[in-house]
Formats: sequence, C-alpha cells, structure tokens
Amino acid sequence: MSHYFVNDPNLRHAQSRVQLTMDGEVYEFETDAGVFSKQHLDSGSALLIRSAPPLAGHAVDLGCGWGPVGIILARKNPGSRLSLVDVNERAVALAARNILQNGADNAQALVSDGLSALSGPLDAVISNPPVRIGKQAMYHLFEQAHEKLRPGGFLCIVIRKAQGAPSCKQFLSELFGNCQTIARESGFHILLSVKSSPGEEAV
Repeated sequence: MSHYFVNDPNLRHAQSRVQLTMDGEVYEFETDAGVFSKQHLDSGSALLIRSAPPLAGHAVDLGCGWGPVGIILARKNPGSRLSLVDVNERAVALAARNILQNGADNAQALVSDGLSALSGPLDAVISNPPVRIGKQAMYHLFEQAHEKLRPGGFLCIVIRKAQGAPSCKQFLSELFGNCQTIARESGFHILLSVKSSPGEEAV
C-alpha cells in the first residue's frame, strides 16, 4: 500500500484541482493520487496558515505535499523566501507547478528527506508533520529543525490532540526550552517553539 509520506513513482495518476479563497485571495492548485489530502485543504493546514507568525528571511514548509501551506504563506509574506520540501517526488512536482500557478515568486520546491537538502541557518520551519511515520521519526524532523534554525528562529506545527499533541508539546519544550500553544480548533493544536541563543535561559 502506498502512502503520501513515501516516494512511489509507480503509483497511478488521478489528477484533480482544488480552488480555495483565503484572506480574500483566490488560489488554485493541482493535486494527484499519492499526496496528502488531495481533494481539499485539510482543517489542520488551514489553521496552521491562519495562525503562523509573520515570516521573514528563509522559511521552510516541511512536508509540503502539493504546497498549499508554503504557497499561501509565501504570498502572505512577500519579504520572505520559502522552501517547500517533501520526500515525495510527486508532491514536490505538484508544489513546483502550483508555485507558478499561484504567482508565489518567492517560493521554491525541493525534494528532501526532512531538511537534509537545506543548509542553515533557517529563520522558520512550518509543518503539518506526517504523524503516520511514527513518533520517533517525526521527532527526528523536529530535531533537524532545531539544529538548522538560527537563534530566534522558530518551529510552528499543527498536530491533533488525539495524535499526541500533549506529548509532542512536552518533547518540544525539552528540545527548545519552550513551547506555546498559540491556537486550538476542532482538536487541532498549533505549537510554537523558538530557538534560544547559546547560554540564554529558557522562557
């Protein structure tokens, strides 16, 4: 069985389109089989887009899928530079086409296992993480983010309470020295952790 968080070039195509409006702006996306939430913008990603802090510098949409989070945030933050990354080559190809379709000139799409294709320092990592890869693998992605973020940079994720938001918040609190729940809706939690400067006490 194929999953959206693995790379399966042999998966049969089933293209479709998703149109949505956010903050008065209309977006149109191409989607396909083998990517997460191919029929619509999922509720967690929508909440993440609405709740993410302002972006500046080099930000990353980690696990971008067909690209809605990174593309909309790129349009909302024209002074930033967005890298949309995913291990799924089909998802990255879709994200690249959707970047052009939606005029997100400050965004690019890259195939990457986690953040391995990117060099730091990064200013922000935004993610609707693939919880189905398992807690250990997901937490490794957060460790990568902590390593590559500059001091003052932040990680902002969405995760459902039923999928482990409380334990995830505890892990991020230990990793970063801080973690805030900045939004909640329909069981989804938006968690924000900021990387401290060396020697700086956790807030």
